[in-house]
Amino acid sequence: MAQADSDNPRSVALYWDFENLHASLFEERYGEGAYGRPDGRFRLQEPLVDVPAVLERVAAFGPIAIHRAYCNWQFFGRYRDALLQASMELVQLFPPGASAKNGADIQLCLDAVDDLQRHAHIGTVVVVGGDSDFMPVSHRIKAAGRSLVGIGTRKSTNRHWARSCHAFLYYDDWATPPPADGAAPP
Repeated sequence: MAQADSDNPRSVALYWDFENLHASLFEERYGEGAYGRPDGRFRLQEPLVDVPAVLERVAAFGPIAIHRAYCNWQFFGRYRDALLQASMELVQLFPPGASAKNGADIQLCLDAVDDLQRHAHIGTVVVVGGDSDFMPVSHRIKAAGRSLVGIGTRKSTNRHWARSCHAFLYYDDWATPPPADGAAPP
């Protein structure tokens, strides 16, 4: 594997478990368990994630070379402008069943490991998501000699995942919550 050019800063690979962050913010707004109900999860979602704020934080680690977000995008059309402005590669994951657990986590981890093997210029990997499911990829990223930064909410981030990162940024400490739209919880 070739070494990165010392004249150029090391690049960042940014991976979002987008629905994970959105669901955390949804539950903070409407109560624990609200997102998991059919009338919470399987409907058009209001924008809750401050995408520009996350990008601003991540840009401090270097230029973003890989920018992917994993989600079942059919319910996230209201994020269209923010996602387009962020130049994200949107990875569509249709849930195979009612629970649809871990599909984004698994694909994100596979892509991150593959990208590290193929791109020597990646110095920092940023994972937006709070699941303990990211622990194995943490070990792989560190073994590859890269830095790992996690981003998640305080309430829903697994503490072991947060500690496994070189740095962990708590979204609620710096992101601006969107104004409530006045609608009642689902």
